[in-house]
Amino acid sequence: MQNLRKGEKLIIHSYKHNGCIHRAWDEAIFIEETPDYLVFGNDKTRVTESDGRKWKTKEPAIIYFFKNSWFNIIGQLKNNGIYYYCNIASPYIIEEGAIKYIDYDLDLRVFPDKSYKILDKGEYKYHKSKMKYSDELDKILTSELNKLIELNKNNHEIFDHDKLLEYHKMYEELTH
Repeated sequence: MQNLRKGEKLIIHSYKHNGCIHRAWDEAIFIEETPDYLVFGNDKTRVTESDGRKWKTKEPAIIYFFKNSWFNIIGQLKNNGIYYYCNIASPYIIEEGAIKYIDYDLDLRVFPDKSYKILDKGEYKYHKSKMKYSDELDKILTSELNKLIELNKNNHEIFDHDKLLEYHKMYEELTH
């Protein structure tokens, strides 16, 4: 792990299990490190898909990258509330100015009222077969999805709207 400086800009690279790039974000501004995760922020950042399509995110986001968990979380500050998009993914690595991880398709969408929905089960099943995820990997990913659901139900700090707003304020101070 390299020492990051508050306000340092990195990029994000998401890969698939077969090593192919899946998606890249042009910007992630480092905000804080905790014992369990790193916190980054971005706003209206350009995203490049594996097929070359480009688009921009619509709202500010606070991103949590976990050191020992198989997920990352994007807290989205939308006009109608705070949403969380949770990617089931490998723990991150940082190299060559990029945060890198493997995306394993399954996602958890948490709504402002803390209700949630599991997304992309079909995509997960397809890639599990196509890319030959091991039974051990499947157990880890399923367990981590269940862990995320429990963290949300138990109002863990990573799903705390006030904490997310604190991080967003820190992000704004670092970028303005």
